[in-house]
Amino acid sequence: MCKPYVQGVGPALFIAHNDHLSPERYTLTASRSRLRHLRYHVSLLTGFVQSVFSRAARSSNTIGGPSLEASHCEHRQDPVTINTLPDDVLIEIFQFFLNHWGTGTHGWHTLVHVCQNWRSIVFASPRRLNLRLLYGGARPMSEMLDVWPLFPVVIDLNSTAYEFSNSYPYQRWGNIAGALESEHYHRISQINLAVIGRSIWERLAVAMQKPFSELTFLRFRVQDNTVASVPDSFLGGSAPLLRYLSFNNCPFPGIPKLLLSANQLVELYLLKIPNSGYISPQDLVTALSVLSRLKTLRLGFESPRYPASRPRPPLTRSVLPALTILYFRGVHEYLEDLLAQIEAPLLNKLDVAFFMDIDFVIPQLHRLISKTESFKTCDRATVYTFDRAIRFTVYRGTNQLPMLSMEISCRELDWQLASLVQVYSSSFPLLSALVQLDITDYAPQSRWKDDMEATQWLELLVPFTAMKDLRLTHQVAPHVCQPLEELAGERVLPALQNIFLTGLKPSRYPKYIEGFVAARKLSGRPVAIHRWG
Repeated sequence: MCKPYVQGVGPALFIAHNDHLSPERYTLTASRSRLRHLRYHVSLLTGFVQSVFSRAARSSNTIGGPSLEASHCEHRQDPVTINTLPDDVLIEIFQFFLNHWGTGTHGWHTLVHVCQNWRSIVFASPRRLNLRLLYGGARPMSEMLDVWPLFPVVIDLNSTAYEFSNSYPYQRWGNIAGALESEHYHRISQINLAVIGRSIWERLAVAMQKPFSELTFLRFRVQDNTVASVPDSFLGGSAPLLRYLSFNNCPFPGIPKLLLSANQLVELYLLKIPNSGYISPQDLVTALSVLSRLKTLRLGFESPRYPASRPRPPLTRSVLPALTILYFRGVHEYLEDLLAQIEAPLLNKLDVAFFMDIDFVIPQLHRLISKTESFKTCDRATVYTFDRAIRFTVYRGTNQLPMLSMEISCRELDWQLASLVQVYSSSFPLLSALVQLDITDYAPQSRWKDDMEATQWLELLVPFTAMKDLRLTHQVAPHVCQPLEELAGERVLPALQNIFLTGLKPSRYPKYIEGFVAARKLSGRPVAIHRWG
């Protein structure tokens, strides 16, 4: 019989198996809490296994039901027990548990503390169960490696698994740097480090100037704004197994060379790129052209600097066959030069944020949007006005996640409107197909100017020729509806049927709303007013 031995797990054994618990800070209360937590997960797991096997045994007696010949209990009359499950069935159940109920990287700890048989089965299938050791720098990594088998190591200071993640921070960072410098570095498969100070960042960058042959995940986020650039010899210039790469505020101008070797890459994040880490669109496209598995690309610059001289668009474009998500923050000229050199046939999410400019010329962005099939099914949009930016998002159906989003950094509302009108002028795709538009203001009322030209709002609304529903917040409504009243008899918003207003009861609708409704009724295109909750 497979008997759990959770009751036999003492504080010393549990500490030895968990990097994030420090013997000096491990109290009797914490020990009891850990054991209760472990027993709870074991009870869930054993109950789940029992129920799955019982249902499978019953279904084996039905016509067309699954066969359980390997279980040796198809015709047994006595109660089914866990130890009757064959090893391959247990492995399948363990996989399900780790994928859905397991607690992250260290979820398999629950399994190996149930019984010796389960422990042996788990340790015999490290790749199938993706067994990894979670290391947070509480002690030297060699102490953890002496306890467990030869599993890959995950270095993570972002995980919620660390109760004492803020304890002894300098000691932790020193131990992590020591782990990267040690002879065990080839065991490291994932590195996830955030808010790195300048001094420790420079030490980490030096320690990683050698090939990490098992590395599949790498994320760095540096705290300081003035940090040294990543050397070209980073990772030995090769990352053949890397699937996820993220640099935040880490200047790395030589990263295109590294990307040429990372042909397994799926997600690439280069965010808050300072001037010292500038990468030209041409060099970036050359690197992206070999990333046939890349699904997510996020690119963001800290400043609006861009060379005055721009190359001519190439005659042919590089195809990114797997790219589905593209995020960009920077000057529109950079994005235009980038899009002129790539094709993304499977793109289904686009998020663009531009620095303010007086003249937006973005034909390549229009081309990309018009050729993207998934955007053609979008039917509603929202204009958000903030204190420092204006944002335009497009959705499909009831989906609350935007498929297309564009933002322009600017403080003055009239400049925000003028810039947005430039970006989605009459040549902008999709607008004529949208049936719902929301205009929402999140900025102080004091910034609204009485002398703002009504034509700005009209220019914003004219392209929406298929719009049936217009929803406005109480700050926006007066400025949008007054110019509409003046042009109610003309062919502006010809399909409009409903206007929704927030915070106003029907008895308190302003006169300009009543005038607009009356004028539309006379023109044979009635509009109803509703309260927007």
